[in-house]
Amino acid sequence: MQQYTFSQIGTFHTNHNEDFLISHPLGKNQSLIAVMDGCTMGTDSHFAATLIGKLLRKFAKEYYYQSFTERIEKSLGQLLRMLLEQLFTSLKALKNQLSLEQEELLSTLIIGIIDQEIQQAQLLTIGDGVVYCNGQLTEYDQANNPDYLGYHLARNFDTWYAQQTQGLSLDNIQDLSISTDGIFTFRAYDTKRYEQVTEKEIINFLFADETYHKQKNMLYKKMRIIEEKWGLKPTDDLSVIRLIFETQKA
Repeated sequence: MQQYTFSQIGTFHTNHNEDFLISHPLGKNQSLIAVMDGCTMGTDSHFAATLIGKLLRKFAKEYYYQSFTERIEKSLGQLLRMLLEQLFTSLKALKNQLSLEQEELLSTLIIGIIDQEIQQAQLLTIGDGVVYCNGQLTEYDQANNPDYLGYHLARNFDTWYAQQTQGLSLDNIQDLSISTDGIFTFRAYDTKRYEQVTEKEIINFLFADETYHKQKNMLYKKMRIIEEKWGLKPTDDLSVIRLIFETQKA
């Protein structure tokens, strides 16, 4: 499985990239991927996205070592629930310990547990964002009012988790991407070089096109083409993780 990542600040932002992304192995064949997008209207919005990412990475590291020492292997669904419960509990504790306000903990989250051997994934989107798998685009659009996890930290986790409806179970994965909603914000910044490129063409170029797939910086190279040749940049922060499975590239 080949993995490519990219994150870039949007042209409408000046101080911080409010997105964050992480990827970490969970065992021999399983791994965690996630992209976060902090709420621009929140307080220090980059903080919430970064905090969630750092916590998930911590939990993934702990489980990675545990899976080898104790020779355990949970299902994708079990891992997804376990990591989210740990995140929920830790955010609640940190909110109290640091006297954080709700507005300081607002970030979207797309989290996925991948099994590269059987080419399956379990994903959950909290708020908005995009999942692209084998040519099929799934967009979660909450009309600029994402239902952030930070709104629900006072609730019981089991009750909250049971009410989540933006989950996906994927199999026979050949090409998978997860992205923040900055993917929909490309605009012309240089009218002299601007080309008439549709939103669909941009999505296909980043999520489906195989140019540069042998290079680890594939997404960076593609973004440079979009900027330098097509005259476009995302106005909102953009973070993408793309996976191409080895069986597709025999």
